[in-house]
Amino acid sequence: MTVRHNGHEIRLASRPHGEPSSENFEMAEFELGDLGSGDVLVRNIFMSVDPYMRGRMNDVKSYVPPFGLGEALQGGAVGEVIESNAETIKVGDVVLHNFGWRDLAAGPAKLFQKVDPSAAPLSHYLGILGMTGLTAYAGLVEVAGFTPSDIVFVSGAAGAVGSAVGQMARLLGAQRVIGSAGSDEKVELLVGELGFDAAFNYHSGRVSTLLADAAPDGIDVYFDNVGGEHLEAAISALRNFGRIAACGSVSNYNATEPAPGPRNLGYVVGKRLTMRGFIVGDHVNLQPEFANRVSTWIQEGALHVSETVIDGLENAPDAFIGLLRGENVGKMIVQVGELP
Repeated sequence: MTVRHNGHEIRLASRPHGEPSSENFEMAEFELGDLGSGDVLVRNIFMSVDPYMRGRMNDVKSYVPPFGLGEALQGGAVGEVIESNAETIKVGDVVLHNFGWRDLAAGPAKLFQKVDPSAAPLSHYLGILGMTGLTAYAGLVEVAGFTPSDIVFVSGAAGAVGSAVGQMARLLGAQRVIGSAGSDEKVELLVGELGFDAAFNYHSGRVSTLLADAAPDGIDVYFDNVGGEHLEAAISALRNFGRIAACGSVSNYNATEPAPGPRNLGYVVGKRLTMRGFIVGDHVNLQPEFANRVSTWIQEGALHVSETVIDGLENAPDAFIGLLRGENVGKMIVQVGELP
């Protein structure tokens, strides 16, 4: 007998020009039939929205294919298995996968990774214990070549990756950790709960001036989540042999024209700077080391995890738009279903 399941998903209705709007998304109902051999059916509980998804909404060549018009969006999600035709995954297991933006997800078991719901809150597997945390760790430790003597500057420091980078740098013994954020409330969070040595609201003046005040002796590492004016300011502030880990450039994601490059690239030569872009998928070799360190920090209460949770699949587009506007503190999460 065929078992029918009706689910809901968010599709890309049109490609944004500039900042996305609600009109670029649509919610649609879909029907799932019987599972194939080796397949599982998952009821999603939490899904992730991430800045990189904005690039996939453009029909351009990149390191990942663009989202298809009229098709469901994709992204990280965690959920409970409610049917299984696989030997490796059972009903009741909690799994991590890449079929977010929907309330039901089905596919081959090999695309779903079991996680331990007793070890951490499920949303953490989309953030600090997932791609977000590994991005922060790999970018700081491997890409930037962090050493305990470093003065570290993190842009977008109240966001998911930035807040993790700053805390990791502090826990690994950085000489000084500086962050930028988009409000005074976020600045208070950085220097309070998260333990940054200094932070500034980049809306309150020129970034170059604010950074010079916060780092009078210069910086050794810049973890770039923002690009634009922040990158130019960091290049000026970097000391000889400084390193830049280029993670993202959220200030340019909604731009309709190419953004101008930093005007001070000449410093790269004289200061012997290194700037390296990276994709987290290139650093999965660090997963065991990362998981061990971060789990220990969380258990010890040394690493503070911030999340902004939006309720309801129908509100996922607003959560994504808000993420690009900087309305989140820490990881932006959408709760799609009830906890088991």
